[in-house]
Amino acid sequence: MVYFTPFVAVCGSYEFGTCAGYSSPTQDAIVEELSLSTAEYSVFGSILTFGAMIGAITGGPIADFVGRKWTMRIASALCVAGWLAIYFAEGALALDIGRLATGYGMGVFSYVVPIFIAEITPKNLRGALTAVNQLMIIARVSVSFIIGTVLAWRVLALIGLIPCVVLLFGLFFIPESPRWLAKMGREKEFEAALQKLQGKDADISEEAAEIQDYIETLQLLPKASILDIFQSRYLSSVIQFRGINGVCSSNIFTMNLGFHK
Repeated sequence: MVYFTPFVAVCGSYEFGTCAGYSSPTQDAIVEELSLSTAEYSVFGSILTFGAMIGAITGGPIADFVGRKWTMRIASALCVAGWLAIYFAEGALALDIGRLATGYGMGVFSYVVPIFIAEITPKNLRGALTAVNQLMIIARVSVSFIIGTVLAWRVLALIGLIPCVVLLFGLFFIPESPRWLAKMGREKEFEAALQKLQGKDADISEEAAEIQDYIETLQLLPKASILDIFQSRYLSSVIQFRGINGVCSSNIFTMNLGFHK
């Protein structure tokens, strides 16, 4: 279960890459079939980022309110609706609506999947699984381009549904984040989720106590604001995060630039 649970969650990152890599190999076919202008297709390609921005901003409050699993369900449902809108599109409006929906789901995944993986995996596996999560995004961008060169754009939209279907199905078999359950005061569900992750014969008392102490400490801390990240004690972490994010973004940008060429 320790390995299966992150595998299911990483399907969200795979879907992230699917959304990001869709527009490059399909441009000529969509423009020709639907008689789109360059401006109309540019809107279709770029509106994904706008949806992702909204999804990333709202993903945190949603995940804190309804839980990590339900947030991933919501993001998956929006991506499914978006892909179907693209598949059945006969004009620019349907394409844009579908692209916006998949972008929103992508933005939510970008927040909730790393959080969920960090909360349900042991410390010794956390770094490796985080790296795998990033790798899945970049790999799926490449896969989208490769298969997009030989498949019709509508078929490629249907293929974009596959990670969502796997995620929605897999969520029925994995536990909710024990840390979120503890934070919400749902003690019985918290212990059941932790036991399911560790195994039915495992002793969870030490980790349960550690999580409870963490939650209690967290609740005693003052509320943070956006300005706190500019404090000197956080500067190193911010620089490291921006560096990692910049490398990933540069890789995706470079691949997309090469694909368009």
